[in-house]
Amino acid sequence: MTTPAPQFPGAPVVRREAWDKVTGTARYAADHTPDGCLYALTVPATVARGRVTAVRAVDALAVPGVHSVLTHDNAPRLQEPDDPTLAVLQDDRVPHHGWPIALVLAESPEAARTGAGELHVEYERDPHDVTLTDDHPGLYTPEEANGEQPAVRVRGDVEPALAAADVQVDVTYRMRALHNHPMEPHAATAVWADGHLTVHDSSQGSTKVRESLAQALGLEADRITVVSEHVGGGFGSKGTTRPQPVLAAMAARHTGRPVKLVFPRAQLAEVVGHRAPTIQRVRLGAGADGALTAVSHEVVTQTSTVKEFVEQAAVPARVMYASPHSRTAHRVTALDVPSPSWMRAPGEASGMYALESAMDELAAALGLDPVELRLRNEPETEPDSGRPFSSRGLAACLRDGAARFGWHDRDPRPATRQEGRWLMGTGVAAATYPVLVSPSTASAHAAHDGTLRVEVNATDIGTGARTVLAQIAADALGVDPQAVRIGIGSTDRPAAPLAGGSSGTASWGWAVHKAADALAARLAEHAGPLPADGITTTADTAQEAGEKSPYARHAFGAHFAETAVDAVTGEVRVRRLLGVYAAGRILNARTARSQFTGGMVMGIGMALTEGCDLDPAFGDFTARDLASYHVPVCADTADIQAHWIEEDDRHLNPMGSKGIGEIGIVGTAAAIGNAVRHATGARLRELPLTPDALLPYLL
Repeated sequence: MTTPAPQFPGAPVVRREAWDKVTGTARYAADHTPDGCLYALTVPATVARGRVTAVRAVDALAVPGVHSVLTHDNAPRLQEPDDPTLAVLQDDRVPHHGWPIALVLAESPEAARTGAGELHVEYERDPHDVTLTDDHPGLYTPEEANGEQPAVRVRGDVEPALAAADVQVDVTYRMRALHNHPMEPHAATAVWADGHLTVHDSSQGSTKVRESLAQALGLEADRITVVSEHVGGGFGSKGTTRPQPVLAAMAARHTGRPVKLVFPRAQLAEVVGHRAPTIQRVRLGAGADGALTAVSHEVVTQTSTVKEFVEQAAVPARVMYASPHSRTAHRVTALDVPSPSWMRAPGEASGMYALESAMDELAAALGLDPVELRLRNEPETEPDSGRPFSSRGLAACLRDGAARFGWHDRDPRPATRQEGRWLMGTGVAAATYPVLVSPSTASAHAAHDGTLRVEVNATDIGTGARTVLAQIAADALGVDPQAVRIGIGSTDRPAAPLAGGSSGTASWGWAVHKAADALAARLAEHAGPLPADGITTTADTAQEAGEKSPYARHAFGAHFAETAVDAVTGEVRVRRLLGVYAAGRILNARTARSQFTGGMVMGIGMALTEGCDLDPAFGDFTARDLASYHVPVCADTADIQAHWIEEDDRHLNPMGSKGIGEIGIVGTAAAIGNAVRHATGARLRELPLTPDALLPYLL
């Protein structure tokens, strides 16, 4: 008997590209090597601020295999790019350490590397400042934080409410810079042919890359094709156009030959964005019963002198808990640093670490269970806007997670449980992430031979987009998912937004569902054989995605952690980590669990191992590779479980889905930090919680 294929919705369908990836046949941006290809290597600035006064390329050009060297003196001129970080090799300015100041082109990667080492650069150095403080004289209040969020939001009168509260918490949390470090480095291969530019780019959205290239190069968009067929992770760093496709296209135009550029791992930290460091002061006031009366969340962060980027870390506090008085605010200062950018759950990951840690401190001050404190502060409507929630499953996640974890069996007293040299503790934190959607287009085609094909310029960055989009189309068409072929990853396909903000499936899937639904209707009306060219339907969701919902739409979750702290060395191990999520309709159980788990693993890194500083003397990041910047490995991830509750939300999209790619990291670091405090009795307020930071509290 043949086992029937798993069906949509929610079936754990295996990823379509899995075989290609494990056998090495999946082609990434750097895997394309056209005939006559030159290899490019950027030369980064070695000063933190100033200008280039001379570049002597004689020795570099004498290296066998070196073809040419581009600098600001001879590189092709760009139009004003849509992102200032793309204005590379256009002038002598050095805005930060690592800014690309030259490009060496050679017949081999080895020759390019040798040539770059022989380039002689002279600078005029200016004084620089790369140190963020909460009293920096350059701090200002921006008009907006990221995501078009108001920088400041005020409800009621916070200061008197805090002063009158029965219990108060006033704490400051610090986070160092974090780096995305996807497995695949940023790469691009560019080819010009008959005035048409084709770029294979490591990107989370080739539509956006084409728009950026068209603007920078002064071309019509239809003269550019950008392909991002397979992408080895991005975590936000590939969400906006990065310099590699611009540099590769410039060099290919200059030389008349195809050009491939792969950023070395050591250069990524300074050219593809990072999560900005933050200093966050959280003040909470509550009655003796635990009901919040006032919430104040003030964020200090940094941006670069190249462009303004304001991490929206105070925004989650506008959503989470009921309180009559609230003030959330962001201040920023422009330093001589690389431009911060998007990193998985921007705003929420940083802000919820501070807020959920402060909630744990409030629970301790009240003598109240941390789960119960959160349940007592459930809002009836979204606190910031007053809009009703389309659905809010936080309470269900907390209760379900507590039962699965055995939360209520714990001794709430800190530093009371020990196993040999290990101090044991448990912690909890809530999570949230907004439901986002962008306009998308898609086509569905039924061929004369019965083949069904759906096309949309989605990007699969390792999330299983191909698979879930086939499931969505199959559901609308009433067929097995295996009967649907999927085409993604090229601007030659219907335009679609990038994979980011946990919005990919909702955005692309809405258009796919609409196109497939229309095709099903056409097929139902058609009698007899299909025409030779088949039947095609197209759909766009500009109207649907552009409508402002009357509902506040968010995913929610709860994280529970058990940690063991070595009383002798200060080492922290995560023994158990449990996440329970309310994320609408889960479209593929297998890929969803993978996304939730991956987010939690990233949260472990945020809590325990990841963090990077800028050297105040030289202005460069002190951790520039995976040996010095420690991402979690298998030994760091013991018992990790991801579950979800059934959530039927009719106010989202035809699939009823919410984003799942980012909520797994939100709250994880706080849960681990709260567990460490429960284990040791010591409250550390700066991440990561490394042994050297913990030891003084254990000796």
